[in-house]
Amino acid sequence: MALSIDSRVKLNNGVEMPVLGLGVWQIPSGGPTTRAVTEAFASGYRLIDTARIYGNEEGVGRAVRESGLPRDDIFVTTKLWNSDHGYDAALRACEASLKRLGLPHVDLYLIHWPVSGSRKETWRAMEHLLKEGKARSVGVSNFMIQHIEELLVSSNVVPSVNQIELSPFLHQRELIDYCTKRGIAVEAYSPLTQGRRLGDKRLVAVAKKYAKTVPQILIRWGLEHGLIEIPKSDREDHIRENAAVFDFEIRSEEMRFLDSMSEDLRMSWDPTRVP
Repeated sequence: MALSIDSRVKLNNGVEMPVLGLGVWQIPSGGPTTRAVTEAFASGYRLIDTARIYGNEEGVGRAVRESGLPRDDIFVTTKLWNSDHGYDAALRACEASLKRLGLPHVDLYLIHWPVSGSRKETWRAMEHLLKEGKARSVGVSNFMIQHIEELLVSSNVVPSVNQIELSPFLHQRELIDYCTKRGIAVEAYSPLTQGRRLGDKRLVAVAKKYAKTVPQILIRWGLEHGLIEIPKSDREDHIRENAAVFDFEIRSEEMRFLDSMSEDLRMSWDPTRVP
């Protein structure tokens, strides 16, 4: 699959989204976030993924504004937190995020988790934000098939993206297939298993075959499957390393081997239990 760090996926509303980005979960607010995002820009990244609950939107916004890059070249994602569900609350939450970012709009605004009881009203607010141009595209995160189906029953606006936890150890094939059939791009968070499986001997053996690191193999696995990847790091060397995944392809036999490692291993809360 011929890809580069400049490669983009066209979302279902025509907006183009980079295939590789930097996640900033758990990066301290202020200077550390700004430095990480600045290094990401220097390494060729153009997608930055933050969220209200991460507490570092200000640092992301500062790096974007000070980057010297055209705003249209940068793709900024942030997310609506659980306590901000409901129509009016969601509108206020987006305005607050934009103020912290210091930006007139975001490129993608996501519902962070499928909170029960208010998803439809929240999605109605997302439609309004899309219409008003506060978000160039809207989507969901951690939504399972039943949660997306609920939205589609009462709305003609199909989420542009579903951001879910994905790695060879959690290959949610049914959900990926469902999203693909409905034109919903799938974005993978925690593709590096939050570091917990980087020493897996099977991964180490595959990485050795390609003279690559285990994180590079994990990121490339997702790219080979057509996923958008947002590995998180605040270390400059790791940010650069995670971007060096476009000079090789994983052969089909190794892809099948990596696919066989799925064991429903989740590093975060399990959304399949949300009614």
